[in-house]
Amino acid sequence: MITSASHDRYRPLLPLSRTARVLSGFTLALLIALGWGAASGALGVSPWALINGSADELSVQVWWQLRLPRLLLGVAVGAMLAGSGAAMQGLFRNPLADPTLLGLASGAGLFVALWIVLFQGSAAGSLYGQFAAGFLGALSVCLVVFGIAKRQGGGSAAVMSLLLAGLAINTLAGAGGGVLAFIASDDQLRQLSLWGMGTLTNALWRTTAVALALIAVALWLLIRSARELDLLQLGESTAHAAGLDATCLKRRVVVATSLGVGLCVALTGVIGFLGLLVPHCLRLWLGPGHRLLLPASMLGGALLLVVADTLARTLGAPAEIPVGLLTSLLGGPYFLYLLMRRNRAC
Repeated sequence: MITSASHDRYRPLLPLSRTARVLSGFTLALLIALGWGAASGALGVSPWALINGSADELSVQVWWQLRLPRLLLGVAVGAMLAGSGAAMQGLFRNPLADPTLLGLASGAGLFVALWIVLFQGSAAGSLYGQFAAGFLGALSVCLVVFGIAKRQGGGSAAVMSLLLAGLAINTLAGAGGGVLAFIASDDQLRQLSLWGMGTLTNALWRTTAVALALIAVALWLLIRSARELDLLQLGESTAHAAGLDATCLKRRVVVATSLGVGLCVALTGVIGFLGLLVPHCLRLWLGPGHRLLLPASMLGGALLLVVADTLARTLGAPAEIPVGLLTSLLGGPYFLYLLMRRNRAC
């Protein structure tokens, strides 16, 4: 006699949902990339030797003090930039919205540079002050851009206004950075130059732990907004009729994005195009639903930044290429392709 328990044993397994398959695939790829990143660099470290305890003391120190916090910071920053890009594209209903193109990263960078030049070496120039400067810079720019979008309404005019506003803010931030570089001391100038190209070399446990905690809060706020962002795609009036509080949603996304992007810029400098490249490609593949697009973009951004940083550490070893240069080399041509494709469609 076949019991119900044995019958259940032979019951065919239900196929995994699309969401589970996509997120599982990204998680597996990210774990593989982390293993590769942990083992690669100027000093090769065998993960198996670390697990079985046969690694020498130098390898253990390099892995624990340098490589692991750097990998974790890369995961957090990549997830934040790509996740904020996906959220902003949903909020503005514009697939070209991105923290870099709209000037958020440049605004945060200008405030952090100002903080470095004015307060470096003083008690006010602490890490938390640098975080606060990045947050205020990103929040200020986000409010300006958001005000422009609200004034222009929807349509191609608003898209063009947003891009022009982002271009103006990026230009002003570049000019401001030039002035700060002119008046900076030699040490400050070197720090500004390395930081401005985008790098994860500042990853220490003290900074990484704070960044992980605050970025986790920002990512949670964005994930929590997924269903409301889906409703917003129907138009504000329709979404309002369905019970959406659009003002609360916008405030939450703006604060979360400003907090996360400001933190990322304060720690790593400007790592461009990650927030455009990843969510835009995934939107074409997975569709516009934010309940899948947001977590997939976060995992995809983390994966891309970990891979790019590993390449930056290994291609020219023992020298290191700033990871922001690699992401710009990927993102710049892709953005030109998007513009050409958009012009052909018009």
